[in-house]
Amino acid sequence: MESSTLLLWFDLVGVFFFALSGNLLAARKNIDITGGLVLGLLAGLGGGILRDVMLGVTPLAFAQPVLLVPPFVAAAVVYLLGAHLHRVRTLIIVFDAAGLGLFCTFGTARALDHGMPVASALLLGVITAVGGGLMRDVVANEIPAVFNGSDLYVIPAATGAALTALAVSTGTWGPVAAAVLSAFAFAFRMVAWRLQWRVPAPMRGWSMRGIDTRLRRDRSVFGRPGRMKGDDDESRRDRDVDDYRDRPPSPRR
Repeated sequence: MESSTLLLWFDLVGVFFFALSGNLLAARKNIDITGGLVLGLLAGLGGGILRDVMLGVTPLAFAQPVLLVPPFVAAAVVYLLGAHLHRVRTLIIVFDAAGLGLFCTFGTARALDHGMPVASALLLGVITAVGGGLMRDVVANEIPAVFNGSDLYVIPAATGAALTALAVSTGTWGPVAAAVLSAFAFAFRMVAWRLQWRVPAPMRGWSMRGIDTRLRRDRSVFGRPGRMKGDDDESRRDRDVDDYRDRPPSPRR
């Protein structure tokens, strides 16, 4: 297995991508730069902290203070360039998928490096990939991508983690394999989002009426792609949904 230097670089890039997604989400919701920094810190460092706590080691975010730099850089980038960015929703998904691809491989490799069994390493790799994004979305009052149900999210992370474990066990793990597997997990996630690949939802239609299901899905950043032409359309759609929800119920006859 490669030295920890490779893993540290992977973690730095992954933290930056996830932090960008957090700051872009804050910008989309008109949250100020401080709130964006908080969302970036949660998205970039949350999954790694969860992983390291489960491993029983000092989280890299605290052992390597350099990992605190990417969230601040991401906040500055979004603050300075945010006015020039269009289709923020798509960018959030792209950077989230990039972080997912990097963290599912890095998290699995780090777990195996600490002597975890393969099954445990796979679980920790997935937690590293989705944990930070889950924290970001919950704090931002957004339906988490893990629970959105409109496309695959955990499965691309689990696939990247499994391929990483296979590469480590066969001795082919290295910078090239790490880059290829991260790119594969990223592409898997993006294609699944674009083509609306999904797993069965046997309880759909049982817990709520169809109209509420569509409204909840539409309000999520991670919902169906290609339904609006831009963020202005998204804002208008969100206002329409709020009006629908606030409308008093019609009297029963």
